[in-house]
Amino acid sequence: MHTYIVKLWQALKHRRFICLFLVGISVSIVMTACSRVNVDNTIATSAASTADVKLTFVSYSVTKDAYDRIIPKFIQKWKQEHNQNLTFTQSYDGSGSQTLNVIDGLEADIVHLSLALDIDKLVQKGFIQPGWEKEAPNNGVVTQSVVAIATREGNPKNIQTWIDLTRKGVSVITANPKTSGGARWNFLGLWGFATKNGSNENQALDFVSKVYKNVPSLPKTAHNASELFFKQGQGDALLNYENEMILAKQKGEKFSYVVPDVNISIENPIAVVDKNVEQHGTRKVAEAFMQYLYTPEVQTEFAKIGFRPVNSSEVKDPSNNFPQVKTLLKAEDLGGWRSIGDKFFSEGAIFDKIQAQKS
Repeated sequence: MHTYIVKLWQALKHRRFICLFLVGISVSIVMTACSRVNVDNTIATSAASTADVKLTFVSYSVTKDAYDRIIPKFIQKWKQEHNQNLTFTQSYDGSGSQTLNVIDGLEADIVHLSLALDIDKLVQKGFIQPGWEKEAPNNGVVTQSVVAIATREGNPKNIQTWIDLTRKGVSVITANPKTSGGARWNFLGLWGFATKNGSNENQALDFVSKVYKNVPSLPKTAHNASELFFKQGQGDALLNYENEMILAKQKGEKFSYVVPDVNISIENPIAVVDKNVEQHGTRKVAEAFMQYLYTPEVQTEFAKIGFRPVNSSEVKDPSNNFPQVKTLLKAEDLGGWRSIGDKFFSEGAIFDKIQAQKS
């Protein structure tokens, strides 16, 4: 009986050893597998941090010269800070046209447009979340300017003020407000001048109509308007952004220009396109680029080609002495962009009526 108990105990010990051995092998396999998962995750994370990233940037036509200088600097900065190769796909056209392009499928990660009304259209279509203006400094306005009037060198027709644009025999070049944000600012500059000087709505309409009777054609963008005036020699006067005048001077164009004392503050907003950055996984880089544009370094680059800095207290204008404007109106003074869009530029509104009178 004693011998039987001893053998039974030895058998149980042997079975226990086998079980413990098998458990040990199982734990070892699991630990090895987990270790491999951790290694693989580390490799994947490392690869992700150095993978190339692409950003699609959409803007209105006259900003291209600035971004030709700014974007390469940001690409270099991003590479240094994040060890990622960043490439930009860029598109420049009239602000209104760019808005439609994004709605129709141009997958912009970030947009810099001429006016807040165009950003709001993208909000209404679900591309950008409401409150976009709070996501960047200065309520989302990243560049600003005023309207200027260019004339032929020496100003042979003595064009000095908005009123001179109504004279017979003065040919005026301006873009189409249906496609160009800059052209809308030009229109508001004219309307604001009339109403600020005591004209009622009918008198303002009459004044602006007289100017547009002197407009022979309506090019698509503000940049196209500049080309008609400078390259093709059309028109006696050109309405455009002050920064376009400064840039043209830098490129050697021979002409004169004035900045009217009663003017409109041209404020150009920027926004991340929420719908697209979520799909592309580019929110981090898009937001970083947007914030970069407000730095003194970049605002100085904008100022070099004629944009008025939005943080002028931090930026010392390196090359351009911007003339003071006596009365500077804002879009809010004319009812805000939603009201402005409906009143002036929607189908059958004031601008369409002005054009209909010409035909």
